Amino acid sequence: MVYSPGEKLGKGPEEIKLQNASKQIVETVILKAVQQISEENKKKENPQSRSAGQILATRSQHKS
Repeated sequence: MVYSPGEKLGKGPEEIKLQNASKQIVETVILKAVQQISEENKKKENPQSRSAGQILATRSQHKS
């Protein structure tokens, strides 16, 4: 079907559901990415957030 440039397309209920689902997926992905970046930045700023294994490994390297 071909639509003229000024013609408005009617959105059916299925199209609206798909559009809303797409928006939700995009929002979720963006939120997760922001949280991941935030966590990575905290780890870079606070080296004391290392695990006990990392601390012990670092200490044993310095003793040698």
